[in-house]
Amino acid sequence: MTDDLTDDASQPAPTARRKWRPAMLWLFAGFAAFAYTFDQLTKLWVTSTMTEGERIPVLPPLLHWYYIRNSGAAFSIGENVTWIFTIVMAAVSVAILFQLRRLGSAWWALSLGLLLGGALGNLTDRLFREPSFAMGHVVDFIQLPNFAIFNIADSAVVSGVVIICLLTLRGIGMDGKRHVAAAKPSRDAKPAGDGPAGE
Repeated sequence: MTDDLTDDASQPAPTARRKWRPAMLWLFAGFAAFAYTFDQLTKLWVTSTMTEGERIPVLPPLLHWYYIRNSGAAFSIGENVTWIFTIVMAAVSVAILFQLRRLGSAWWALSLGLLLGGALGNLTDRLFREPSFAMGHVVDFIQLPNFAIFNIADSAVVSGVVIICLLTLRGIGMDGKRHVAAAKPSRDAKPAGDGPAGE
């Protein structure tokens, strides 16, 4: 199956598309599980091997591990309103699941899987880490020069959003079809056969 279909004649039959749907769902689940598991394992490694505030050079001066706990959103945005981000991430996760019935594209499966895995990764921190349920602080540890400190879940969410933007710009819908706007006829165009006889 390809995402570059442009006309109805080349579109697979509805029954063929239904056969592809389980594969897309498995891809989505695999990407979501990968993003979530990778995020949680790296956070477990950080919290078990580093102390809060510790900074370890990895590829100086470009990359350091810097363990902090973030009460705000991705990249430390909006601190001190933790409960709002808990609700937002839960709502985003539910909204993604409701869209799966339309899924028919491997690229959309990748983007939504990364988005869900990242959202659930940070949502897990919000729900179960200190200081309290639904008010937990997210573990961040990746530090780049002149940039906010972030984690794998943040990276997955941003990557998913970027892919969705690219797919949207290319006109590729969640069902895998390319949606092209119909060209409007020119005002100066004359219907065939309206010219002078003999032309």
